[in-house]
Amino acid sequence: MKKIDLHIHTKASITDADFSFSLDKLKEYVETLKIDCIAVTNHNLFDLEQFQEIFRELSCKVLPGVEINLEKGHLLLISENTELEEFESKCKKVEILIENKDDYISVAQLTEIFGDLSRYLLIPHYDKAKVIRQETIDELSSYISAGEVGSPRKFTYCIKNPQSLVPVLFSDLRFKEEMTEFSPRQTFIDIDDTSVRAIKICLADKDKVFLTESEGHRFFQVFENGQKLSNGLNVILGKRSSGKSFTLKRIYRDFDNVKFIEQFELLEKNEEKDKKRFNDLLSTKQNSVSEEYLKEFKEVVDDILKIDHVENEKAVENYLDSLLKVASEEEKKDVYSKCALFNESKFIESENEGLKRLIDSTQMLIDNIEYRDIIDKHVSKESLRELIIDLILKYRELQELNQKQLWVNSIISNIKIELKSNTAYSSIDEIDFYQIQFDKIKLLKFSDIVSSVKKERIIKQNEVRRFKIVASTKLFKGAQELLDKSGKKTRFKDAFDKYENPIEYLDELKQIEVLPETDYYKYFIEIEYMILNEHGVEVSGGERSEFNLLEKIQNAHHFDMLLIDEPESSFDNLFLKNDVNEQIKEIAKSMPVIIVTHNNTVGASIQPNYILYTKREIIDKKAVYKIFSGNPSDPELMTIDGEKIENYEIMLNCLEAGDSAYNERGKSYATLKD
Repeated sequence: MKKIDLHIHTKASITDADFSFSLDKLKEYVETLKIDCIAVTNHNLFDLEQFQEIFRELSCKVLPGVEINLEKGHLLLISENTELEEFESKCKKVEILIENKDDYISVAQLTEIFGDLSRYLLIPHYDKAKVIRQETIDELSSYISAGEVGSPRKFTYCIKNPQSLVPVLFSDLRFKEEMTEFSPRQTFIDIDDTSVRAIKICLADKDKVFLTESEGHRFFQVFENGQKLSNGLNVILGKRSSGKSFTLKRIYRDFDNVKFIEQFELLEKNEEKDKKRFNDLLSTKQNSVSEEYLKEFKEVVDDILKIDHVENEKAVENYLDSLLKVASEEEKKDVYSKCALFNESKFIESENEGLKRLIDSTQMLIDNIEYRDIIDKHVSKESLRELIIDLILKYRELQELNQKQLWVNSIISNIKIELKSNTAYSSIDEIDFYQIQFDKIKLLKFSDIVSSVKKERIIKQNEVRRFKIVASTKLFKGAQELLDKSGKKTRFKDAFDKYENPIEYLDELKQIEVLPETDYYKYFIEIEYMILNEHGVEVSGGERSEFNLLEKIQNAHHFDMLLIDEPESSFDNLFLKNDVNEQIKEIAKSMPVIIVTHNNTVGASIQPNYILYTKREIIDKKAVYKIFSGNPSDPELMTIDGEKIENYEIMLNCLEAGDSAYNERGKSYATLKD
């Protein structure tokens, strides 16, 4: 078994923040963590002189490599430590092409520069920032079997997923003099030879890749001294001030993308303030529900805003006035006003948006790959092609007709202008009765839609364990509620007076200058959120804290590791046993979970995969924290140095206040039961 780290930086580049390389720190890293093989992989460059110095000074195998900006991602390319001048020359070509951190080379350029890629070990960023796209991996599939991931959780996921590449976890460190701690991210591979050829063969087999030397991917290294943790559920035990929280915070500091629920974080202190903060946070988190529910209504409001019903009414009045005036001036008619075109109406341009959407939808059916078999079952691709051709031809026909009508309208307008300029006879005002009537029907329909929207109803329910999040619609009860909704310095008195008349209400909203037009739809109905307990009653202060904990644990799925510091400090044992433990066990199936506790409900009943016991000792007037660890069933827990301690004693003293207290409680419970 060999421990490897094939992602190490020793020289700053345009992609890095500047740093001064320390060879002594790299030597200390290799010796402290007992690394068998490293690769020097600086961004888009290879320094042969520096590499040879590192090679001479280090006791482990050192391979030359480069981290290349490839197709907007990063790729590790590692070579044997032979023909180094040729390798440096090839890397120089990459360096010339990458002039700034956003530049990258293509697969074609990579092949042109390095030639036969089978000579190298290629490892793309796979489930890690600057990821190489799957299309690029597919293009290089003949040369790639392993991918670099960013955390133990992602390593475990890839191991379990048959479709994933073989995962590797590396430090990605820059070695500087001021470093005080080293990353525990390395990979163990089941080989004795550390040649590129041997590593490539090994990295094609998931059964030969691990996070610890002795127990494979079920554990991962957490500290530089070799301390390991389970990829599942870990419990940290210890007396007060023994280093439990210190250990937890160190893990939080050393790893990325970690969810940390701190001690007392969720405990309610001021009921009114905490309730308001809780409701505000809940509304923010559930905002997508409001947006989704009101999405179509927003489109309706935006459409109604285009209608100026006041101007429409004026247009009708002006038309009638002009009609009466023309009738009263009949005796003034002359040769110009008697022309047929004098009061001719223009052609109305046809709307083709519906047809255009139909063409787009047909094109989507033709292009779709994911549901091709279902589409083909009902309509052939050939029929769809014939359909889209006919639709396009119809669209062109209508567009041509519109162009002709616009041309005719232009001629009519010019003629009417000339006729009117040569007569004193009045003309009838032009008016689009169709559009005005259409707008009127829209306004009537809008009133019906608003009435429907304003009916109070439950729109969504979501369960979080024994709690239920209920989103429901609620009418605004006064101008103050509208003001609170806006969060702006203004007044809603005039608007609220018209709340029952949708058109007039919208007109009043338009008069409020500080109110964005895009937000008008939000002021017709409020979306209210409530958290109910298992009895259907709104939660109390303590239950709000319980809900927050469950939701935080549930949301930990977005992270790579979950840390919880003494949950019993804020919650009772029944809640911990019936709700928290089960959820923690479930999430521990997909990521490492580490809990600090001195409570038997969490520490023992939860049945962890691994136990850590912290002990504080004063040596030479300095506090030293020791960590003993092992499986729950092990008779002894052991430090990395081999110091042992009785597991039974630890469990009793940390979780049960000792053997005698445990037995006394048992007797008391038995007496009560009898």
